[in-house]
Amino acid sequence: MTTPFGMAVRHLRSRKGVSQKEMAAALGVSPAYLSALEHGRRGTPSFDFLQRVAGYFNIIWDEAEELFRIARISDPRITVDTAGLPPEYTAFANRLSVEIRNLPPATIRRLAGILEKACNSRAKST
Repeated sequence: MTTPFGMAVRHLRSRKGVSQKEMAAALGVSPAYLSALEHGRRGTPSFDFLQRVAGYFNIIWDEAEELFRIARISDPRITVDTAGLPPEYTAFANRLSVEIRNLPPATIRRLAGILEKACNSRAKST
């Protein structure tokens, strides 16, 4: 398994032609830590680490912003805070946490599309 951030880092490494070991040494982290990030076994990396990654790959500002955004949505152990929301929100979040492993990719894409549409609609109305 991996995360969107893990895939992005792997892509950047491939583009530059460097191994995990080489990249880890250059960034001052262990190869095990870098491997865990790439395989989705670690949470969101620190802002300092993200800046070092951007500098290491010498990526432009827009690409760095995208990398930071991807890192924010890549925590494999996310918590959903429904405190203060109506009961159906809590029920939905809990049901999703139980069922997400059993949902086919097409269903995940449809749900993501619904969420994206709702967020865009809300943003346009504010």
